[in-house]
Amino acid sequence: MIDRHTVFEIHRMANEGLSERKISKRLHLDRKTVKKYLNEPNPEKQIIKRASKLDPFKEHISILLEKDCKASSSVIFQHLQKKGFDGKITILRDYLNKVRPNHIKKQVFTRFESPPGHQCQIDWGHFGSISYGVHNRKLYCFAVIECHSRLLYLEFSHSQKQAMLHSCLLNAFSFFNGVCEELVHDNMLTAVIEHVGPLVRFNGAFLEFLRPFKITPRACNVRKPHEKGKVEKGAIHYIRHNFWPLRSFKDLNDLQGQANEWRDQVANKRIHSTTGERPVDRFKEESMHPLIKPLPDCRETESAKVHSDFSIRFDGNRYTVTPWAIGKQVVIKADLNTVTIYYKDRYIATHSRCWKRRERIELPEHKRAALESQKRYWKSEETGLFISMGEAAKTYLERLAATSEPLGKAIKKLLELRDEYGSYSLVEAIKKATLHNAYGAHYIENILYQEMTPTREHLPVRLKKENLNRIRLEEPSLAEFDTFVLEKNKHERNR
Repeated sequence: MIDRHTVFEIHRMANEGLSERKISKRLHLDRKTVKKYLNEPNPEKQIIKRASKLDPFKEHISILLEKDCKASSSVIFQHLQKKGFDGKITILRDYLNKVRPNHIKKQVFTRFESPPGHQCQIDWGHFGSISYGVHNRKLYCFAVIECHSRLLYLEFSHSQKQAMLHSCLLNAFSFFNGVCEELVHDNMLTAVIEHVGPLVRFNGAFLEFLRPFKITPRACNVRKPHEKGKVEKGAIHYIRHNFWPLRSFKDLNDLQGQANEWRDQVANKRIHSTTGERPVDRFKEESMHPLIKPLPDCRETESAKVHSDFSIRFDGNRYTVTPWAIGKQVVIKADLNTVTIYYKDRYIATHSRCWKRRERIELPEHKRAALESQKRYWKSEETGLFISMGEAAKTYLERLAATSEPLGKAIKKLLELRDEYGSYSLVEAIKKATLHNAYGAHYIENILYQEMTPTREHLPVRLKKENLNRIRLEEPSLAEFDTFVLEKNKHERNR
């Protein structure tokens, strides 16, 4: 087959009056070829159809694709082998690439636009993690789109918990300075417990959060992301490909600061490809329903016990409180920036939230109060009684004070053990515990329980006046008695 330029030259020479013989001579072509292209400039290419090993199985392939148009070539190949196909998988793959698109049914979607203030769409996106020292925290982005204007709000966090969802929504409503009538979301567990066909069971906490705002939730059908396409494509996808690339940040606050700047200077000021307007100009704040007052407290809430080192455990870290709260049950309320601790609705401490793990976050005033508390115990009557048992008791108490063990509680327990087992047994147990660096009243109690027996079987009588029950007598010194006896005998011999 000759090229199109040669065909053009054949016809040009023929138009100038040259004969087929002269044209063939000048172009070095056969006269039959010249005649052929003069009669038909665009002859059809002869297709030689060769038989394929796949031909007898094409009807069966079509049936399989009707059942599942996404079935892999490997699966179809296994079915054909059972039918007697002995060819290679490569010719099957080539054939599937040609015919598979014809079996995939294209779904038609209807685009709709919401009136101002009517609908918002929300979604979460996963964005890897942030490193805090040797520990990593998963990173998520929460996005909200006001559907009419395409105005965007986004917030990064390390959690997708119920409280975090409510907090992010509340921040979004504050950003919009109002709330919408309808909230579209997917089937996240913090919003939907069960979704079967038209039946939707919403999360009770989620409904309770939306109720005061008079917002109606609307869950998308399962595996139908196009039903919230404005936030799926116009927010999460847009953030991932326009904001996220080539960014560096040191922590969550730094990241959120960059996100806020990008939101206000880029995302909400661009000309939107669908509306042809800037979201910030198209947004109508007056169409949003006003916020309720006061706004609900959406902080993450947990209860915890104050440990003997005057701290509570929260999110992998320890946060200190005032020492008087040791042993008490407190309530922790945390947001992305602060951790606040309450005792019976009374505020007792606030810390900056730490995203590392296994850290102790301590306020100087808490440590000073703990040291003052220990000093008071050193000056107490009970401490003096314990030290009067000898150097071993004094040394043990000094080392005990260096631990996180509550000193007053420990001294009280040790004196009770003295009453139960006797001074000599207690001192021997203290020496043994010191030898193994075991500092704490529970260690002493365990040693006495395993190796010794109490000196009496019953506890002393409890008097009605509690101050009389606290009277303790010092252990009498036998050395003084021995000195008195020796002096008396010496005096009698001299007489």
